This record gives sequence, C-alpha cells and structure tokens, in this order.
Amino acid sequence: MAGNLIICFNAVLPLMIYLVIGGLIRKFNILSEKEVKSVNRMIFVVLFPALMFENLYSANIRQAFDLRLEFYGIAFLMIMYGLTSVFVRKIEKSPKTRGAMIQAMYRSNFVIMGLPITINIFGKGKAAATAALIMIIVPLFNVLAVITLEYYRGGKTTVRSLVVRILKNPIILGAIAAIVCLLLGIKIPATVNGVISSMSETCSVMAMIILGASFNPVGVTRGKRNLIITIVVRLLVYPAIGLSAAAALGFRGPAFIALLAMMAAPPAVSSFTMAQAMDSDDELAGNAVIIATPLSCLTLFMWLFIFKTLGMF
Repeated sequence: MAGNLIICFNAVLPLMIYLVIGGLIRKFNILSEKEVKSVNRMIFVVLFPALMFENLYSANIRQAFDLRLEFYGIAFLMIMYGLTSVFVRKIEKSPKTRGAMIQAMYRSNFVIMGLPITINIFGKGKAAATAALIMIIVPLFNVLAVITLEYYRGGKTTVRSLVVRILKNPIILGAIAAIVCLLLGIKIPATVNGVISSMSETCSVMAMIILGASFNPVGVTRGKRNLIITIVVRLLVYPAIGLSAAAALGFRGPAFIALLAMMAAPPAVSSFTMAQAMDSDDELAGNAVIIATPLSCLTLFMWLFIFKTLGMF
C-alpha cells in the first residue's frame, strides 16, 4: 500500500510543483500576460512536435499503435461526447454556454498531462502508447470542438476546413514526421536526434510551468453551477466510467495509463482559446481550466492510487 502511494505521489508531485512555479512567475510579474501567451505559443509550435516525434520515433511502430487501445479511446470519446451533448442541452438554455460546457467536459488536456504522467511512472522511452493515442484523439478533440462551437453559435464549417486545421496542428505534424521516418527507414543523425531529445525533455516542464503562469482566477463566482457541474463531470464522472470499463476489458500497464491521462486530465487549455475565438462562453471555458487544473492534481493522484492498488499498472 505504501509503495503504491509513493509511486502515485511521484507521478503527480512534479506536475504540482511546476504549476506552483508558474503561479509564482505570474505573482511576481516575471512574465507579463502577453509574454506568457507568446511562450505558450512557442511551446505548442516548437517543443510539442519534438516531444511527439521522439516518443514515436524511439519506439517500435508496431508496439506504439495498439489498435485495440485506439479503438477503445475513440469509442469512449464519442460516447462521452454524445452523453455530454444530451445532458447539457437539458440543463442549460444559452447556446453559447452549451457549447463551452460540452467542450470543457469531453476535451481533456491530454497532451500536456498525458506524456509527463506516463514518463513519471514508466520512464523515458515508455510513452509510445500514450503518444500514439494522442495522435488519434487530439485531432478528434479538435474536430468535435470546431463542429460544436460553430453549431452553438449558429455557424457552419466544411470538411475541407476541418482537414486543413488538423494537418496544420504542430502536434500532428510531429507525429506524421516520426511515422514517415519509421516507415521509410530514415535514420536521424545522432547530433540532430540529440537536439530533438533535449527539446522533448524541455517541453513537458515548460508547458506545465506556463500553464501555472496562465492562471487568472477572476470572475469564477459567476456561473458557479455550470462550472461545478463541468468540473465534476470532467474529473470524476467520466474517469470513473471509462477507467472502470477499461480495467474490465483488460487494459494494463502503459496502455491503461494512456487512457487514464486522456480521461482524467482537466479541460484542455486550448478550449479557452477556441471558445474565445469562436464567440462561445469564454469565461466559463477559462474558469473551467483555471479551477480544474490544480484540482486535477488531487483527482489524478486518487485515480492513480485506486488503479495501482487494483494492479492495473
């Protein structure tokens, strides 16, 4: 029991420390709000592709892509999205708020939380299953977000525009580059590979610190009911359902942790950006990220401990 506690604590503690460091950076104005956004953009465009590339390129491609894992992740995401849409339509009348709530409930911060948790538990080079699942799930997150926010603001989108958005996503580009190199047998020079590895190591740390520096808990008291419902569903309800089913279906080890990160992570930081850009309830979207992210350190620890005790990893 004590050993399980230590393993789970070590998996979550670094995330909490990075968030606190980011909060202190904001408190003492080491970076301005504009600078935080610029650094966050740099991490997304430059470092995350390197992280995805390395985790796929350094793995056996056949081991990285577990079709059963990918299928379950997609199936649960679509079920989660459908249930969320029906539920939100029953409890909320405002179309803009509906869109923001749906997105915050189904769309997790899988990219920022997933790989660090897996690496903290299993070590560097053991995150291939998580990286492969991210490559499949993140485009679906983006597609569903665009469709949802456009629908609830009365707009329309096209298949072509969705495909372009996906192909322009730096994370997807990094994954595609790794797959091309693996399939064609392209060998990356050791010096270049070393640079990519260094960038990869920097990515998770920088992303969590900047996430902490992005917190701005203003206006949280408004829309409290919807905020509480959104966070409870995101951090507790869906992980309980999805992870219990995954355990029953026999997922274990890195594959189970990949699903845990996908299902139990807080709302994606980019959900706020998209809500703001697409005329949705950006205040609710932002507050969901602000409140759920630090809370998720506690709930992630809880889920890790429960399923570690049950022998899932």
